[in-house]
Amino acid sequence: MNFTPAGYSLLPVLPEIVLAVGAMALLMVGAFRGERSTFLVMTLAIALLIVTGVVQCWLPAGKLTTFGGSFIVDGYARFLKIVVLVGSAATLLISYGVMSERPRRIFEYAILILVSTVGMMLLVSAGDLIMLYLGLELMSLSLYVMAASHRDEVKSTEAGLKYFVLGALASGMMLYGMSLIYGFTGTVSFEGIAAAAKSGGTGLMFGIVFLLVGLCFKVSAVPFHMWTPDVYEGAPTPITAFFSSSPKVAAFAVFVRVLLTAFPNLVPEWQQIVVFVAIASMAVGSFGAIGQRNIKRMMAYSSIGHMGFALVGLAPGTPEGVQGVVLYLVIYTVMTFGVFTLILAMQRDGRAMEQISDFAGLSRSHPVLAFLTAMLLFSLAGIPPLAGFFAKFYVFMAAIKAGMFALAVIGVLLSVVGAFYYLNVIKVMYVDEEAGATDAVRVELGTVVVVSALFNMLFFVYPGPLVGAATAAAKSLF
Repeated sequence: MNFTPAGYSLLPVLPEIVLAVGAMALLMVGAFRGERSTFLVMTLAIALLIVTGVVQCWLPAGKLTTFGGSFIVDGYARFLKIVVLVGSAATLLISYGVMSERPRRIFEYAILILVSTVGMMLLVSAGDLIMLYLGLELMSLSLYVMAASHRDEVKSTEAGLKYFVLGALASGMMLYGMSLIYGFTGTVSFEGIAAAAKSGGTGLMFGIVFLLVGLCFKVSAVPFHMWTPDVYEGAPTPITAFFSSSPKVAAFAVFVRVLLTAFPNLVPEWQQIVVFVAIASMAVGSFGAIGQRNIKRMMAYSSIGHMGFALVGLAPGTPEGVQGVVLYLVIYTVMTFGVFTLILAMQRDGRAMEQISDFAGLSRSHPVLAFLTAMLLFSLAGIPPLAGFFAKFYVFMAAIKAGMFALAVIGVLLSVVGAFYYLNVIKVMYVDEEAGATDAVRVELGTVVVVSALFNMLFFVYPGPLVGAATAAAKSLF
């Protein structure tokens, strides 16, 4: 095995190999021990994700490539892979309570998350269209199964089916776009496409449009967002939290990479598409969430809106914009993961509290938890000095520096509209009459909520390390 960082070395892909081999080993453990191995497999899976993160950090500095340039490890990939691994580990941590219910003890749950994470890591490092598609499908196939993992619940089964059917349609359209791009450029490599696509052309633009269809589907961007509310509501809550974190980061990471490295000479062409999708996503997310009564559906529309805000940072196609996108993805992941963990933690007589009205009077029964939740919601709304404010600040400033004033103004206005439904949940918690006593909160769930809330509350105190890491990651793409 050649571990030199050139040619077909396996060094750049070592973390993915460790994770994939470990996942297969845990699959054998589960196959031989059955459902009684569920907690053992989950614990070992978290340990495996930590080891993978250590191996990722151990890789030599600088840009590493392998498989003829189809797999790239640069500062951008390193940073976002760590974010993906943390999101996957946190998902397993908050799933212990769900897996404690005997009918739902399935050891395959942890294996699916690990396999999906391998796909995400391949996606983040994709250097050509083939690696992009392999990573995307490896990630997605596991997500389809996880969405329907509660086989005794109609909503969960329906969520998995909807996600699969629409996902297959989006994948087909993306493959068609890839074939057009290959046909007009003669290569699948991002660098080769960039060299061959200097003049653009109608056929190539059709290929870019169809490629972006698949990527917009994966990040829940309008007009390919239709699956999000139903799947978020129907899927088990830990999986919904997972959907809103690591897969979004990975899909958005390749969204940025493919546009900036494969089509750097066609910025004015794809910029128009990104601006339209950003405005539409912010509008649909902000207005669509207002009428929701189920908090998971509300958070689904919130997710659509936030992907629109992140696209505001991508639209300029500048290092400042990519820095804003990277920061936004990290902060959004922490914010939304904390809220979904709270939704999972809140139960009454063993029944999940998923209606917004169920949170009435939470400030009186769980004052600390209600306060932390309010801080997370304020952060999602972009209220200073919380982390969510800085996430939006960086993407809006990138748009302003690029002269895209109209996009920034529209984003600020829609951010104000979006604040309404977050404030409504806070009003329900602090003003409405208590709906009844809630069950005790599991320790691991309370810990995740506290950590995510403190991150959002204290980010402004010492933002330097995260901002510096995001800046370095962005510069590695240019």
